[in-house]
Parts: sequence; C-alpha cells; structure tokens
Amino acid sequence: MINNKDISAEEKILNAARRIFENKGMSGARMQEIADEAKINKSLLHYYYRSKQLLFEAVFKTAFNKLAPQINLVLNSDQSICDKIINFSNNYTSFMLKHPYLPNFILQELNRNPDFVKELISIDNFPNIINFKIQIEKAVSEEKIRPIEAEQLFINILALNIFPFIGAPLLKGFINASDKEYKKILNKRKTEVAEFIIKSIKL
Repeated sequence: MINNKDISAEEKILNAARRIFENKGMSGARMQEIADEAKINKSLLHYYYRSKQLLFEAVFKTAFNKLAPQINLVLNSDQSICDKIINFSNNYTSFMLKHPYLPNFILQELNRNPDFVKELISIDNFPNIINFKIQIEKAVSEEKIRPIEAEQLFINILALNIFPFIGAPLLKGFINASDKEYKKILNKRKTEVAEFIIKSIKL
C-alpha cells in the first residue's frame, strides 16, 4: 500500500523531471540533476525509476494523459459536429495556456522514440476516429456539411489548435508580438479557430 509520503515523493520526482526534460530534453537531462531538482537523494530516485528512459516515459504518459481527454471530446461525445469543434478549440487552448510545455514535449518524444509511440498507440483508451468518421460521413450524406473526409477534418482541427503552441517562438517573431501580446492572440483563437473550421465545412 502506498502512503501519502510515497505519493508526494513520486509526484515531486515527476514534476522535477518534467521541468528538466522541458529545458534540456531527454539526452541532456541527468538523473542527479533531477534528484537535486526534486530535493531528494539519487538512491530514492532510482528506487522509483531505475533508468532515465523509464522516468521520461512516465513523464510523457502523464503529459499525454492530460491531452487525451481533450481529443476524445471531439471524437466520442454526443455533441453536434459544430459543438465539438467549438468546445475542442476552447478547451484545448485554455488547457494549453496552463500547460504550454505539453505540445513540444509530446512532439519531442514522437520524434525521438518511435517504438514507445507504437506502445502508446496500442493502449485501450488511445483516441480513435471511428465514431467521428461515422458522424462526418452521415452529415456529408445528409448534405449538412460539404464533402470532406473525417481524417482531413480531424487533422485540420488538431493542426490549427496545436501549431500556435509548437511554433510559438517563430510565430512571435513573424508577427512581432511580445509574450503578453501573443497570449492575447492565443486567447482569441479559442473562438477564431472554431469559426474558421466551421465556415470551411458549412454548405
């Protein structure tokens, strides 16, 4: 049985590891550095996580598990297509403004470790677009929206919401925006993206 002290220690390790991995990536991070950041000794760190790879995977899974519900909302709820797009754009942007490290952190692992990504995709609760595809095909056949493949629409929704966070340093340079100004722009995208996508599929 895990007591509160154990839970607290593991949470401190995961939070410290996340901060180090964000700043230095998997290759640049050191276990001793993570232990120091968590204010624990290295032996305790190794008690919980025998290797840096296992620790990184635990941090990544924690990060992904925060994002997956936002994706599942689009795919599996009983909402209308328009409501799904509106709620996803609003909820995703609000969530990422609180956790801006997540998109780059996930992208880093997607590129660094394809085998781990295959393992992640195989889990039972990994999002899939089966229900979303059925809904889109029905709406197209009933001429409620213009002909579009569910895969293309899903990619559009994800891309338009995710890229402003992944490409933030470059985009701020292109539009000459300060951090404060860029945050205001991101807040506006809660509705801008949804309106843009909905207009693109309406007949």
